Amino acid sequence: MTVAGSPVNVAITVVIADDHPIVRDGVTGMLATDDGVTVVAEASSGPQAEALVARLDPDVVLMDLRMPDGDGVPAIRALRQRDQRRPRILVLTTYDTDRDIASAIDAGADGYLLKALSREELIAAIIDVAAGRSVLASSAAQSLMARRHLEELTNREIEVLARIADGGTNRTVAKGLVISEATVKTHLLHIYSKLGVRDRAAAVRVAYERGLL
Repeated sequence: MTVAGSPVNVAITVVIADDHPIVRDGVTGMLATDDGVTVVAEASSGPQAEALVARLDPDVVLMDLRMPDGDGVPAIRALRQRDQRRPRILVLTTYDTDRDIASAIDAGADGYLLKALSREELIAAIIDVAAGRSVLASSAAQSLMARRHLEELTNREIEVLARIADGGTNRTVAKGLVISEATVKTHLLHIYSKLGVRDRAAAVRVAYERGLL
Protein backbone atom coordinates (compact mmCIF):
# COMPACT_ATOMS: atom_id res chain seq x y z
CA MET A 1 0.00 0.00 0.00
CA THR A 2 1.35 3.40 -0.96
CA VAL A 3 -0.03 6.83 -0.17
CA ALA A 4 0.84 9.95 -2.13
CA GLY A 5 1.16 13.42 -0.70
CA SER A 6 -1.95 15.48 -0.06
CA PRO A 7 -3.35 16.98 -3.30
CA VAL A 8 -3.85 20.72 -3.66
CA ASN A 9 -6.74 22.26 -5.58
CA VAL A 10 -7.69 18.97 -7.23
CA ALA A 11 -11.17 18.56 -8.68
CA ILE A 12 -11.32 14.76 -8.49
CA THR A 13 -9.28 12.57 -6.14
CA VAL A 14 -8.85 8.88 -6.92
CA VAL A 15 -7.80 5.72 -5.07
CA ILE A 16 -6.69 2.79 -7.22
CA ALA A 17 -7.25 -0.76 -5.94
CA ASP A 18 -5.46 -3.44 -7.97
CA ASP A 19 -3.13 -6.24 -6.93
CA HIS A 20 -0.77 -5.74 -9.89
CA PRO A 21 1.83 -2.99 -9.32
CA ILE A 22 2.37 -2.58 -13.05
CA VAL A 23 -1.33 -1.94 -13.57
CA ARG A 24 -1.41 0.60 -10.74
CA ASP A 25 1.67 2.34 -12.14
CA GLY A 26 0.16 2.39 -15.61
CA VAL A 27 -3.16 3.83 -14.49
CA THR A 28 -1.43 6.40 -12.28
CA GLY A 29 0.72 7.43 -15.23
CA MET A 30 -2.30 7.77 -17.49
CA LEU A 31 -4.14 9.95 -14.99
CA ALA A 32 -1.07 12.08 -14.26
CA THR A 33 -1.48 13.73 -17.66
CA ASP A 34 -4.76 15.34 -16.59
CA ASP A 35 -4.72 18.26 -14.14
CA GLY A 36 -8.31 17.60 -13.08
CA VAL A 37 -7.69 14.08 -11.76
CA THR A 38 -5.13 13.05 -9.14
CA VAL A 39 -4.35 9.63 -7.70
CA VAL A 40 -3.98 10.11 -3.94
CA ALA A 41 -3.33 6.46 -3.00
CA GLU A 42 -2.93 2.91 -4.24
CA ALA A 43 -4.12 -0.33 -2.65
CA SER A 44 -3.35 -3.94 -3.52
CA SER A 45 -6.54 -5.39 -1.99
CA GLY A 46 -10.13 -4.59 -1.13
CA PRO A 47 -9.50 -4.21 2.62
CA GLN A 48 -6.62 -1.80 1.94
CA ALA A 49 -8.90 0.23 -0.29
CA GLU A 50 -11.49 0.40 2.50
CA ALA A 51 -8.86 1.69 4.95
CA LEU A 52 -7.63 4.30 2.48
CA VAL A 53 -11.14 5.54 1.79
CA ALA A 54 -11.78 5.97 5.51
CA ARG A 55 -8.54 7.92 5.82
CA LEU A 56 -8.52 10.03 2.66
CA ASP A 57 -12.18 10.37 1.62
CA PRO A 58 -11.50 10.26 -2.15
CA ASP A 59 -14.06 11.19 -4.78
CA VAL A 60 -13.63 7.99 -6.82
CA VAL A 61 -12.27 4.48 -6.27
CA LEU A 62 -11.06 2.45 -9.24
CA MET A 63 -11.69 -1.09 -8.04
CA ASP A 64 -10.42 -4.35 -9.51
CA LEU A 65 -12.57 -7.41 -8.76
CA ARG A 66 -10.22 -10.31 -8.02
CA MET A 67 -7.30 -9.69 -5.67
CA PRO A 68 -5.52 -12.38 -3.60
CA ASP A 69 -5.66 -10.49 -0.31
CA GLY A 70 -9.29 -9.40 -0.60
CA ASP A 71 -11.60 -9.12 -3.60
CA GLY A 72 -13.34 -6.04 -4.88
CA VAL A 73 -16.99 -7.00 -4.46
CA PRO A 74 -16.86 -7.38 -0.64
CA ALA A 75 -14.99 -4.07 -0.49
CA ILE A 76 -17.63 -2.37 -2.66
CA ARG A 77 -20.35 -3.71 -0.40
CA ALA A 78 -18.50 -2.52 2.73
CA LEU A 79 -17.93 0.95 1.28
CA ARG A 80 -21.60 1.23 0.37
CA GLN A 81 -22.64 0.21 3.88
CA ARG A 82 -20.39 2.98 5.16
CA ASP A 83 -21.79 5.59 2.77
CA GLN A 84 -24.35 5.13 -0.01
CA ARG A 85 -23.00 7.92 -2.19
CA ARG A 86 -19.33 8.56 -1.46
CA PRO A 87 -16.94 7.63 -2.88
CA ARG A 88 -18.16 6.82 -6.34
CA ILE A 89 -16.94 3.34 -7.22
CA LEU A 90 -15.81 2.49 -10.74
CA VAL A 91 -14.88 -1.14 -11.40
CA LEU A 92 -11.84 -1.46 -13.67
CA THR A 93 -11.19 -5.11 -14.47
CA THR A 94 -10.52 -7.74 -17.12
CA TYR A 95 -13.54 -9.85 -16.14
CA ASP A 96 -16.80 -9.38 -18.03
CA THR A 97 -18.96 -12.41 -17.25
CA ASP A 98 -22.61 -11.85 -16.36
CA ARG A 99 -21.88 -13.06 -12.83
CA ASP A 100 -18.99 -10.64 -12.28
CA ILE A 101 -20.96 -7.70 -13.64
CA ALA A 102 -24.09 -8.52 -11.67
CA SER A 103 -22.15 -9.05 -8.43
CA ALA A 104 -20.35 -5.71 -8.71
CA ILE A 105 -23.41 -3.68 -9.64
CA ASP A 106 -25.57 -5.37 -7.02
CA ALA A 107 -22.90 -4.62 -4.40
CA GLY A 108 -23.15 -0.93 -5.23
CA ALA A 109 -20.63 -0.12 -7.98
CA ASP A 110 -21.46 3.02 -9.95
CA GLY A 111 -19.72 1.90 -13.12
CA TYR A 112 -18.06 -1.07 -14.78
CA LEU A 113 -15.21 -0.81 -17.28
CA LEU A 114 -12.72 -3.20 -18.84
CA LYS A 115 -9.00 -2.43 -18.74
CA ALA A 116 -8.66 -2.37 -22.51
CA LEU A 117 -9.54 1.31 -22.80
CA SER A 118 -7.67 4.47 -23.72
CA ARG A 119 -6.41 7.21 -21.42
CA GLU A 120 -9.05 9.57 -22.76
CA GLU A 121 -11.83 7.04 -22.15
CA LEU A 122 -10.65 6.39 -18.59
CA ILE A 123 -10.42 10.08 -17.70
CA ALA A 124 -13.84 10.76 -19.23
CA ALA A 125 -15.31 7.84 -17.26
CA ILE A 126 -13.85 9.12 -13.99
CA ILE A 127 -15.26 12.58 -14.64
CA ASP A 128 -18.66 11.13 -15.49
CA VAL A 129 -18.88 8.82 -12.48
CA ALA A 130 -17.66 11.60 -10.15
CA ALA A 131 -20.51 13.74 -11.47
CA GLY A 132 -23.04 11.07 -10.55
CA ARG A 133 -23.46 9.40 -13.90
CA SER A 134 -23.24 5.63 -14.44
CA VAL A 135 -20.48 4.37 -16.71
CA LEU A 136 -20.70 0.93 -18.30
CA ALA A 137 -18.63 -1.00 -20.80
CA SER A 138 -20.73 -2.27 -23.70
CA SER A 139 -20.59 -5.86 -22.40
CA ALA A 140 -21.75 -4.71 -18.97
CA ALA A 141 -24.58 -2.67 -20.44
CA GLN A 142 -25.73 -5.63 -22.53
CA SER A 143 -25.57 -7.95 -19.51
CA LEU A 144 -27.65 -5.61 -17.37
CA MET A 145 -30.15 -5.07 -20.17
CA ALA A 146 -30.55 -8.83 -20.52
CA ARG A 147 -31.13 -9.16 -16.76
CA ARG A 148 -33.81 -6.49 -16.80
CA HIS A 149 -35.67 -8.22 -19.61
CA LEU A 150 -35.69 -11.57 -17.87
CA GLU A 151 -38.78 -12.46 -15.94
CA GLU A 152 -37.68 -12.71 -12.33
CA LEU A 153 -37.68 -16.03 -10.51
CA THR A 154 -39.89 -16.21 -7.45
CA ASN A 155 -38.37 -16.92 -4.05
CA ARG A 156 -39.76 -20.46 -4.18
CA GLU A 157 -38.29 -21.07 -7.63
CA ILE A 158 -34.89 -19.92 -6.37
CA GLU A 159 -35.24 -22.28 -3.39
CA VAL A 160 -36.00 -25.17 -5.74
CA LEU A 161 -33.12 -24.30 -8.06
CA ALA A 162 -30.68 -23.91 -5.15
CA ARG A 163 -31.51 -27.41 -3.94
CA ILE A 164 -31.14 -28.76 -7.46
CA ALA A 165 -27.74 -27.05 -7.66
CA ASP A 166 -26.75 -28.87 -4.47
CA GLY A 167 -27.49 -32.20 -6.15
CA GLY A 168 -31.10 -32.63 -5.10
CA THR A 169 -33.55 -34.79 -7.03
CA ASN A 170 -37.20 -33.95 -7.54
CA ARG A 171 -38.03 -36.30 -4.67
CA THR A 172 -35.50 -34.87 -2.19
CA VAL A 173 -36.38 -31.29 -3.13
CA ALA A 174 -40.06 -32.04 -2.62
CA LYS A 175 -39.39 -33.64 0.76
CA GLY A 176 -37.14 -30.79 1.89
CA LEU A 177 -39.60 -28.08 0.92
CA VAL A 178 -42.66 -30.11 2.01
CA ILE A 179 -44.28 -29.95 -1.42
CA SER A 180 -45.24 -32.60 -3.98
CA GLU A 181 -42.93 -33.85 -6.73
CA ALA A 182 -45.48 -32.59 -9.25
CA THR A 183 -45.10 -29.09 -7.79
CA VAL A 184 -41.32 -29.35 -8.08
CA LYS A 185 -41.68 -30.30 -11.75
CA THR A 186 -44.00 -27.32 -12.31
CA HIS A 187 -41.50 -24.98 -10.68
CA LEU A 188 -38.74 -26.37 -12.86
CA LEU A 189 -40.77 -25.81 -16.03
CA HIS A 190 -41.34 -22.19 -15.00
CA ILE A 191 -37.63 -21.79 -14.24
CA TYR A 192 -36.64 -23.21 -17.64
CA SER A 193 -39.01 -20.83 -19.40
CA LYS A 194 -37.82 -17.76 -17.49
CA LEU A 195 -34.11 -18.54 -17.96
CA GLY A 196 -34.48 -19.64 -21.58
CA VAL A 197 -33.04 -23.14 -21.00
CA ARG A 198 -34.18 -26.73 -21.49
CA ASP A 199 -32.77 -28.70 -18.58
CA ARG A 200 -31.73 -28.41 -14.94
CA ALA A 201 -27.98 -28.35 -15.64
CA ALA A 202 -28.37 -25.36 -17.94
CA ALA A 203 -30.71 -23.67 -15.47
CA VAL A 204 -28.14 -23.97 -12.69
CA ARG A 205 -25.34 -22.70 -14.93
CA VAL A 206 -27.30 -19.67 -16.12
CA ALA A 207 -28.49 -18.91 -12.60
CA TYR A 208 -24.89 -18.84 -11.35
CA GLU A 209 -23.75 -16.70 -14.28
CA ARG A 210 -26.47 -14.16 -13.53
CA GLY A 211 -25.89 -14.10 -9.80
CA LEU A 212 -29.21 -15.69 -8.89
CA LEU A 213 -27.53 -18.39 -6.80
